[in-house]
Amino acid sequence: MTLDRSAGLADSARALAEGEVSSRTLVERALARIEATQGILNAFRIVRAEAALAEAEAADRELAAGVRRPLLGVPVAVKDDMDVAGEPTAFGCQGDHPVVAEDGEAVRRLRAAGAVIVGKTNTCELGQWPFTEGPAFGATRNPWNTDHTPGGSSGGSAAAVAAGLVPAALGSDGAGSVRIPASWTHLVGIKPQRGRISTWPRGESFQGITVNGTLARTVADAALLLDAAGGNHARDPHRPPAVDARAAVGRDPGRLRIALALKPPFTAVPARLRPEVRARVVEVAGKLADLGHTVEEADPPYGQIGLTFVPRATAGIAEWVAEAPFPALLDRRTRGTARLGRLLGGTPLRAARRAEAALHRRIGAFFATYDVVLAPTTAAPPPRIGAMLDLSGFATDRAIIAACPYAWPWNVLGWPGVNVPAGFAPGGLPVGAQLLGPANSEPLLLSLAAQLEAELRWHELWPPQPEPVTNAAAG
Repeated sequence: MTLDRSAGLADSARALAEGEVSSRTLVERALARIEATQGILNAFRIVRAEAALAEAEAADRELAAGVRRPLLGVPVAVKDDMDVAGEPTAFGCQGDHPVVAEDGEAVRRLRAAGAVIVGKTNTCELGQWPFTEGPAFGATRNPWNTDHTPGGSSGGSAAAVAAGLVPAALGSDGAGSVRIPASWTHLVGIKPQRGRISTWPRGESFQGITVNGTLARTVADAALLLDAAGGNHARDPHRPPAVDARAAVGRDPGRLRIALALKPPFTAVPARLRPEVRARVVEVAGKLADLGHTVEEADPPYGQIGLTFVPRATAGIAEWVAEAPFPALLDRRTRGTARLGRLLGGTPLRAARRAEAALHRRIGAFFATYDVVLAPTTAAPPPRIGAMLDLSGFATDRAIIAACPYAWPWNVLGWPGVNVPAGFAPGGLPVGAQLLGPANSEPLLLSLAAQLEAELRWHELWPPQPEPVTNAAAG
């Protein structure tokens, strides 16, 4: 049996619908790839082998009966902060967590589209950090270089897609947690408009800064998964107008005014764009200019937007910690952040939430001059495994800001952003650029990303087949 890892989401769905392959075969191949790499990449927290095969056989019966759904029989993965009925949702935490009774809304919609959920992918504890490591499950590694992290917090989903274990996966993004691992594993990562993919059973996740998003090797596949998972629970507080992401992929974006924003937004500690990342992002800007767009350096008027992020992020951690079944097992940094969140959860949190409207007006006015912002997704290439694992809370925050100062403002705003691969830093480590737009601008961003993909052909490059890690790199 060949273990071809190159079939994408749309190609797999088409082959299933045309009877070229069975869902059981695709799921068996995915499970075999996961098993072969789990001891190396460690992308999955839970592998649903028996359940996924049963679901694949049910999908094959539907396909044989002429039923057609967008992802019928296609294997995908979801991050382990999303509820899958019959499985625990540990969200990167230690302990023997109880199984949940019902699918979360995003998973329910994936199933309604016919997808087979083969497993739940690793994430750092409560999704706080841009690395995917911890005592609950060990270290998840980057397929491009297993001495390095794939990023976080959706690092397991990114590693699984980058290595071809599954054609696409869901992640979540509260400060770049889809876009950062996408940039560090050479993937397309969509952070959609707040509410585009439901976070139910939480109406708001982390006080509204966290959204669910998609990771795939191509813009078309990421858009297909976005359409399949998108939609709202009846009690969702954020219900943006519907978009057709797949239709946007083939659309000419027209000639756009693009702001190249290289300056890090407001941060409490220094952050510097590394020259090897800057060079790759500037090359993307040059390609956009070659395609006929007007590109000039300009930075959105962020102001002190970071002051509105901290209360929401820390209060969100405090909410999760209050519900944690094993609080004594949580990382000391998590407990420290929860204490801060409880302190900031009153008047500062209310002020931070109120400030969003003014930020929308001020930064929204920037889009009267520019259609899209092009910015680095991170300031640095992916760090080595273990580089941030044992730091103090303050040192961790400094390291995160130094490496990843660019993604989080769009979480405060709730607006869409798309990471696109920007090439490689020395050592073969991937880096990315993000396309950022105003409210509900996914179609524009995806059409532009697809135009870039047609030129840069990033999906044709694959990481090397993973090799066993050495003791020195075990981290």
